[in-house]
Amino acid sequence: MVKHVILWQLKDELSDSEKAEVKAGIKEGLEALKGKIPGLIDIKVEIHPLSTSNADVMLDCSLEDEESLKGYAVHPEHVAVADNKVRPYTKTRVCMDFEVS
Repeated sequence: MVKHVILWQLKDELSDSEKAEVKAGIKEGLEALKGKIPGLIDIKVEIHPLSTSNADVMLDCSLEDEESLKGYAVHPEHVAVADNKVRPYTKTRVCMDFEVS
């Protein structure tokens, strides 16, 4: 199994209400991918970080293997969510992919 974890910071120019709306849209869009992408086992998005955090949104997903991760990255439904709900509103992205035994 492979884990795919991403942390995003939202753009500074977004108001608090815009950030809340964007976070909800990211969560809804990404979590809706479950069952639609081959090899995607589970997908969760956290949008309520503690005040000690320096990220606004976290994606945590599990995939069958590295090939499934590669397929997820280019799957049209994933790309649509990334292009419409994530990339326009984020200023930073940090990713870590790793194998779980």
